[in-house]
Amino acid sequence: MMKMAKGKTKLASLFLASFTLLAACGGGDSEVATTEDGRTIVTFWHAMGGGPGEAIDEMVEDYNNSQDEVQVEAVYQGSYEELLNQLRAVGGTNEAPSIVQVYEVGTKFMSESGYIEPIQTFIDEEDFDTSTFEENIFAYYEVDGQLNSMPFNTSNAIMFYNKDMFEEAGLDPEDPPRTFSEVQEYAEQLTISSGSDTEVHGFSILIYGWFFEQLLANQGALYLDNDNGRTGDGENVLINEEPGVRVFEWLQEMNEAGTLGNYGRQWDDIRSAFAAERVAMYLDSTAATRGNVTGADFEVGTAFLPVPDGMDPEGVIVGGGSLWMTNSIAEEEQQAAWDFMKYTTEPEVQAKWAGATGYFPITTDAYEEQELQDIYEEFPQFLTSVDQLQETNLTPATQGALMGVFPEARNIVENAIETLYQGGDPQELLDEAAAEIENAIEQYNRMSVDDNE
Repeated sequence: MMKMAKGKTKLASLFLASFTLLAACGGGDSEVATTEDGRTIVTFWHAMGGGPGEAIDEMVEDYNNSQDEVQVEAVYQGSYEELLNQLRAVGGTNEAPSIVQVYEVGTKFMSESGYIEPIQTFIDEEDFDTSTFEENIFAYYEVDGQLNSMPFNTSNAIMFYNKDMFEEAGLDPEDPPRTFSEVQEYAEQLTISSGSDTEVHGFSILIYGWFFEQLLANQGALYLDNDNGRTGDGENVLINEEPGVRVFEWLQEMNEAGTLGNYGRQWDDIRSAFAAERVAMYLDSTAATRGNVTGADFEVGTAFLPVPDGMDPEGVIVGGGSLWMTNSIAEEEQQAAWDFMKYTTEPEVQAKWAGATGYFPITTDAYEEQELQDIYEEFPQFLTSVDQLQETNLTPATQGALMGVFPEARNIVENAIETLYQGGDPQELLDEAAAEIENAIEQYNRMSVDDNE
């Protein structure tokens, strides 16, 4: 087994170097903070900047105005990684926030951290109805038969494309590519070169492990053994099998053909390239839908993720994040936090949130809200992600993998993609990445056992 390479993310190093399993405590003994008028203060840490951050502030304000018992205070903590680092510094102490938003790949780590009170406790206590939750969203966050966190901002990966460029290239703007080979063919026709410079790349994809995971799941392929780590701890990494190699070879062929634009790892860079019409098609999160559609000087199309030729798409894994309740706060504060969590699931709240951000509702009831129906009628591009989610076959592949070192695994895959674009061999790179991730899992599991003894 290979030794772990240097230069991994700080977050991943923290996952391995300082994993501490604390005893869960069902409500701590900290004092309850209140406002001058006696409201219980609930501190809500989140990682949403820009438009989504503004939507959270509005949601919190609406909640605070809707009742007089609880005062939620939303605090932006930077990126998901930065937020989780902040939580690690105070988790299990009286300084922990009441609620914390964590991205989906932090699910296993959070479940085992000892920092949290599973919301299943509150669901069971009052028989809270979860029957209207979207099945594929609920399934991702359900671990060992219980819901540890409340689904919140939920996305999946779709293709955005420039309809004007399609028409100029003689392509049907209402018939986007559906397979790997069709993407390659369209990309060739959409790429515009001038001498040695490429003015427009036909296709692009962010160097982000999440897209690799989505393209695997769409083939029905697992990332880990033991049903993606859901029927037991995943130890054997499967990304170097045929489905993963297929993805890498597809990217390599377009890169070598000059039709693939490489805009690195920053979301803003690839989105800016699309808005500036330097990229004709690219993959992005549904969270970019509103910004892409309203900010473009051209007509924007949306499409499902492509699948290798000869395959029927299996569907996608949900992305985004969920809300976790900490266990070191007082029981009264937990009850207040639970009240806010329930509020976030109400149909009108979900409809407003989905319309403002491009994330889709976590409950089916929200689709019946007139506000959301009006938005979908004005911007039908929003419906692509909804349809893709609802057409997904729920299997261990589309349910998503569980790993305590998932952030590091993503970084390892991203490093492999960068090397691929420099001429690396797909199979060798994935073999090395799989071994490296297995090494990280082994260290994580060993430290978990040591800390629990």
